[in-house]
Amino acid sequence: MELKEKTIIVTGASSGIGAAGAELFSREGANVVLGARRSPELRALTDRLRSGNGRAVFLAGDVRDEDYAEALVELAVREFGGLDGAFNNVGIVGKMAPVPDTDKADWDEVIAINLTSAFLAAKAQIPALRKRGGGSIVFTSSFVGFSNGGMPGMGAYAASKAGMNGLAQSLASDHAAEGIRVNALLPGGTITPAGGEGNAEVLGFIANLHPMKRMASAREIAQAALFLLSDRSSFVTGSPMIVDGGMSVRLL
Repeated sequence: MELKEKTIIVTGASSGIGAAGAELFSREGANVVLGARRSPELRALTDRLRSGNGRAVFLAGDVRDEDYAEALVELAVREFGGLDGAFNNVGIVGKMAPVPDTDKADWDEVIAINLTSAFLAAKAQIPALRKRGGGSIVFTSSFVGFSNGGMPGMGAYAASKAGMNGLAQSLASDHAAEGIRVNALLPGGTITPAGGEGNAEVLGFIANLHPMKRMASAREIAQAALFLLSDRSSFVTGSPMIVDGGMSVRLL
């Protein structure tokens, strides 16, 4: 029970990596506070976790809204007495195009959902973690925008994820002495609805980009998040943890 009696916020929890994380954290003893835009999916996941004796609550909303970030923390405190960690997992790829062909509205949407939401989440979560004497924040970033992980047509996405990596490292430096650890998780291709789930041609193409010649399951990425949220990673902070099936090695 790696997360026994700990309370964890999970955003992007309605499907994919977020849902897999919520299920795994619940099985590991955590109280989970689920966030995403789609209320029916959140309700169904919450009911499923509760049917297995898990402790879960949910609140639907938009991660671009500062009030929503604060409301998730308030829900954690009200229902479970405090906050011990967060898996800030929400994100989009956005429309893929070279930067000269990218509309500003598309750029703004990707930056807001991927990067500004990370800032708002940390701003709301850190005071609550401080009251508990510490905790762990994990952001889902990407190998795209890190080191040699540039990919064509992904300027906004790469910029948002590179910014997230820098934000995580700055937060880690600011709050390490308070016992608050902040890390970024950098997945490779993962089988989720956003990653082409159900499209064999797309999955095959993406899988072949990886030296392991396959994509990750959402649960595999969730396992890495579990490590970063748990006490097993007690001396890990400011880390861009690569979980990409060797993709970044191929690009070196």
